[in-house]
Amino acid sequence: MRVNKKYSCLPAEEKGIHIINIRAIEDIGYDQHESTLLNSLSKNPDADCKYGLYFRDGKRKVDYILVYHYKKSSSGRALARRTHHNDMSVRSTKQDHPLPGKGVQLEMGESEPPADSHEDDKRFRREEYEGNLVEAGLELEHDEDTKIHGVGFVKIHAPWNVLCREAEFLKLKMPTKKMYQINQTHGLLKKINSVIQKITEPIQPKVAEHKPQTVKRLSYPFSREKQHLFDLSDRDSFFDSKTRSTIVYEILKRTTCTKAKYSMGITSLLANGVYSAAYPLHDGDYEGENVEPNDRKLLCEEWASYGVFYKYQPIDLVRKYFGEKIGLYFAWLGVYTQMLIPASIVGIIVFLYGCATVDENIPSMEMCDQRNNITMCPLCDRTCSYWKMSSACATARASHLFDNPATVFFSVFMALWAATFMEHWKRKQMRLNYRWDLTGFEEEEDHPRAEYEAKVLEKSLRKEHKHKETDKEKLTWKDRFPAYLTNFVGIIFMVGLTFAIVFGVIIYRISTAAALAISSTPSGRSSVRVTVTATAVIINLVVIIILDEVYGCIARWLTQIEVPKTDKNFEERLIFKAFLLKFVNAYTPIFYVAFFKGRFVGRPGDYVYIFHSFRMEECAPGGCLMELCIQLSIIMLGKQLIQNNLFEIGIPKMKKFIRYMKLKRRRSLDHEEHIKKKQRYEVDYNLEPFAGLTPEYMEMIIQFGFVTLFVASFPLAPLFALLNNIIEIRLDAKKFVTELRRPVAVRAKDIGIWYNILRGIGKLAVIINAFVISFTSDFIPRLVYLYMYSENGTMHGFVNHTLSSFNVSDFQAGTAPNDPMDLGYEVQICRYKDYREPPWSENKYDISKDFWAVLAARLAFVIVFQNLVMFMSDFVDWIIPDIPKDISQQIHKEKVLMVEVFMREEQGKLQMLETWKDKDKKKGENCNNHSPRLSRSHSGSLSSCHSYPVDI
Repeated sequence: MRVNKKYSCLPAEEKGIHIINIRAIEDIGYDQHESTLLNSLSKNPDADCKYGLYFRDGKRKVDYILVYHYKKSSSGRALARRTHHNDMSVRSTKQDHPLPGKGVQLEMGESEPPADSHEDDKRFRREEYEGNLVEAGLELEHDEDTKIHGVGFVKIHAPWNVLCREAEFLKLKMPTKKMYQINQTHGLLKKINSVIQKITEPIQPKVAEHKPQTVKRLSYPFSREKQHLFDLSDRDSFFDSKTRSTIVYEILKRTTCTKAKYSMGITSLLANGVYSAAYPLHDGDYEGENVEPNDRKLLCEEWASYGVFYKYQPIDLVRKYFGEKIGLYFAWLGVYTQMLIPASIVGIIVFLYGCATVDENIPSMEMCDQRNNITMCPLCDRTCSYWKMSSACATARASHLFDNPATVFFSVFMALWAATFMEHWKRKQMRLNYRWDLTGFEEEEDHPRAEYEAKVLEKSLRKEHKHKETDKEKLTWKDRFPAYLTNFVGIIFMVGLTFAIVFGVIIYRISTAAALAISSTPSGRSSVRVTVTATAVIINLVVIIILDEVYGCIARWLTQIEVPKTDKNFEERLIFKAFLLKFVNAYTPIFYVAFFKGRFVGRPGDYVYIFHSFRMEECAPGGCLMELCIQLSIIMLGKQLIQNNLFEIGIPKMKKFIRYMKLKRRRSLDHEEHIKKKQRYEVDYNLEPFAGLTPEYMEMIIQFGFVTLFVASFPLAPLFALLNNIIEIRLDAKKFVTELRRPVAVRAKDIGIWYNILRGIGKLAVIINAFVISFTSDFIPRLVYLYMYSENGTMHGFVNHTLSSFNVSDFQAGTAPNDPMDLGYEVQICRYKDYREPPWSENKYDISKDFWAVLAARLAFVIVFQNLVMFMSDFVDWIIPDIPKDISQQIHKEKVLMVEVFMREEQGKLQMLETWKDKDKKKGENCNNHSPRLSRSHSGSLSSCHSYPVDI
């Protein structure tokens, strides 16, 4: 048996140990082909290989594809290259190739023009790497005769023995022959479940994997020594395409080429352009006539179609095709969308309650009553004049829709909803772990990233250059300190940039309000606040969308210069930075309106100015909650419509169209290529590469923040999130099935760091909603007035109670209105919203006692609300078990059954051993019955008669 010195799947100290004996190889069914790289000739090779899904022999399935670019300098080179690779497995693949720059001896003997040394270097590395892949047991086949000029494909097939070996190394749980009954509900629960199944049958996908199971196969980590436990009747389907591609990818990651002291795995080879792409193949076409049934086509029909938006997702089929990590994302998205249904219903009820009670709201009725004749102080210096409070009637009535007692209840409800959602997801996750055989699965340390290996190599080469002894190098915090410093400065700068942009929008609002106030038309003046708010929010939305894309690129760059060791570390650091920057970007304008606008205005005669010329803007007489609602709704809906949906649909379509036009331009050079049908790997090469799940999770997490953080000001947020997610699920599904290359399946038992981010947002939502209710809305001032100051126990007089008086003679020089008679009469006293002493008081314009009473009530409400809701959330968390009872029983049952299987196996071995011993005794008695002379002459035979080795 040939042992590869460059490739080994054992630790370094065990490289000399052969763990596979000849008998095991026979059991595996290993059959070494005379030629690993076989180019079978047939009349219709494309039909035999099912247009790229199989090798040219039509038998070996393509499990993975490597793509590389080459230059067609002459036909001789292509012929030499193909001959070389077709004969690779016959000759020793470990022969040394000349180093770049030293030339290469052609096998066919033809002359060749000098080629680019850089291209030669890539070719040498590919040849060595592919040779090592063959030594690892993989089978390769090349195809450079494709419709894409200058692009070659390496088809990779993993034979049965390699699949068995790697499945054992990866500890893949595979179904055994043993089947057991899943515990079923009895009595009333069984009847309820059957009724629910009948009701929900129309919304169930027509997929075999989605049907409720009554029996389940016992799963066990695959072992070549225990192959008799597994059902190997159909070896072709025992390892499905997802598992096969995962196994091949693991081999690709740890197989290296070591030319010129430069150890490179597949990630390094891709990063350095030796290969341009590496991906598993889709199962086949998803549309068209005479398309063979496959999982991709089924997913397209039952999942990735807008026509089935009302159906459940076939999560098990998604997992079977894309792997556990992507399956968990769509399962989480489905659970989140389902949980938005009750939240949306309650939000609609709260909104309708506000609509129904708007005519009974005494404060808004008082503001709209023109008989009150309340004259308000100017909103800006000089150009703005006095105005009637009744002109803000529409704003006051609209504020009641979102600022009423029901919103407090809704805030408590949404805090409990968030806790229930997290618990429900944990339980769903455990059910999926049980169904997908992930119980007991632990993620092992990933292979180092290409960039990390390059940095370590660079460090070791520097030490060698300085004649220092080099052990196994690794990057320390000193090596990363410049990157850490850059990260810190970069993040601070980006956060500062966001604040600066928000500040710029504030200046725009103030200056625009002053400019519009000069308008002579009364209608123009009355709509100043709405116009300024709407245009400012649209500016904020455009800036947020642009900065989101910029911050995503910057977060990736900041993470790359840190050079994390593994892909998992890279992903977690990228998620943290991207979430931090995008969170600040999306919520800073909303935080400003909720907690800062109107807080630092000053008072008439003593206003706070920016740059000594711009007055800080004030809230409307009805409060800032209505403006917060407008800000939140426009930003949320705008992000969902423009960024999530338009970008996700438009940009991939545009990229696909550009690639199509480029290929069309190339094909026009060769008219013969139009006759050929494209191979599967050519079609998949033209698809967009999979970029990870981070963008998908990120947009949903930001949406979750909109739904929970400021829900007190916008009860309809869950409804709009629900409508978006119904489209988002099918949009993402269509993208994964039709627009993207098939991702490598990754095993995972949870959603990782995203769960902690969700919990953090849920806790933060309680605090923010407490402050929104107490400080942004008028809920607390109304309660204080009702129970402390109201003379008749009603809200009559509340508006007058919240307004302070100002004597117009106390205006600073140059700040009084230019047209004091704009209302048609002379104004001596104007009103403004604040709790201050009147001008006829001894301490005029000082903060009054009412202000401190309201402030104390607000702070008390924050403390009580926060602790009460936190306690209730923790109680929900405690009362709902993380693992469903039936699942814990099934897991325990699996363990007991597995012990029974092994005990029976041991008993069988002991019985076999006893049988052998009995046979030995009988043979020994027969030997003793012979004559002594015969016994002596056959003493050697006697000794051998009792020497049966027993291997259990």
